[in-house]
Amino acid sequence: MSKAKSSRDRRINPPGVTRVTRSSITTTQDSQRIKPTDSGLVDDLSLMSVSEQQALLAREGKSYQSPSTKSVLSSASGNSVPRGALGTIGRLMKLGRVRNIVVVAGAGISTASGIPDFRTPGTGLYANLAKYDIPYPEAIFNIDYFSDNPHPFFSLAKELYPGHHRPNYVHYFIRMLHQKGLLLRMYTQNIDGLEKLCGIPDDKLVEAHGSFATAACHLCYTPYPAEEAKQAIMNGNVPICTFCAGAVKPNVVFFGEDLPEKYFQHAEDFPKADLLMIMGTSLKIEPFASLINTVKSTVPRLLLNRDAVGPFERRPLRRGDYMELGDLSDSVRKLAEILGWHTEIQDLMNSHENGVCSYTDPSSSSGENSDSSETDSMHRDALYV
Repeated sequence: MSKAKSSRDRRINPPGVTRVTRSSITTTQDSQRIKPTDSGLVDDLSLMSVSEQQALLAREGKSYQSPSTKSVLSSASGNSVPRGALGTIGRLMKLGRVRNIVVVAGAGISTASGIPDFRTPGTGLYANLAKYDIPYPEAIFNIDYFSDNPHPFFSLAKELYPGHHRPNYVHYFIRMLHQKGLLLRMYTQNIDGLEKLCGIPDDKLVEAHGSFATAACHLCYTPYPAEEAKQAIMNGNVPICTFCAGAVKPNVVFFGEDLPEKYFQHAEDFPKADLLMIMGTSLKIEPFASLINTVKSTVPRLLLNRDAVGPFERRPLRRGDYMELGDLSDSVRKLAEILGWHTEIQDLMNSHENGVCSYTDPSSSSGENSDSSETDSMHRDALYV
């Protein structure tokens, strides 16, 4: 048994909290078949998007025939919105039937910022690790392998630290959900810090796989100054714990490590959700991937992704599931245009990137604008994958 494993076994979890570790193996196949309901909200989601039709027909060797007349749904304002996944969700949001949105996000939301995802063949991070001489790609994030040989991860970490990437349109769309008072919580697998950098508040964000913002000994969990750890790593050294002499690492959750305590907010958040947005994820990592199965059966689940994943690969889809496949930034921009938010998001991006952004905090009862320049400066050193 490695020192890392024995140390983790001695770690005491909070009372009433079951120990949950990060795993690379997906074991859940949408375990429950959801019975159809008579909910009008779910009935609104019975349409299939054009992109989904195209993907399905392509797999069957058939071609998609576009209808001669574009179908539309009427919005509450009397305007028309496109028929399909985005149009349907946009309509529900404009009607005020969605007020507590939970966003579940993976590495795909950051690819437009120039950060590779993990699993895309050829371009993903796992496809480009040969130079680190590791037995298998995921070993570089395996806590037992790190305990025996921390050097491959620290070599990679030099490329993962901050300074090269900025939030993109998808991040700012999620921040706009917050500013409109619609974001209940965002659960992200990402360790790049771009969610914080774009201004999503800490209390609205759960970084399920940790971040580079803090550091600690991987054996005894004694905190270690994050900046000192960074400097050691950048200089090619291994930061050492002054208490037990174990290797110090950033507080990124490795395979086999406990998830952060904040992750367990999902037990309260997901039952409250009235819309689940799933963005840019392969749904391959447990227990994060199974979170999407914990919303109520009447709650619509919208997948915005390059490919169908998880329960969205099943045919027929669960009643209430909906997806828009293709480029994520394009899909999110289309939804923003349906909602009438596109110009606001562009203005928010421009002002925030120039460091002069102010916005109204929906949680403030006074409704007064608060200057987020302090928040901007706090997140200027956020870290990237």
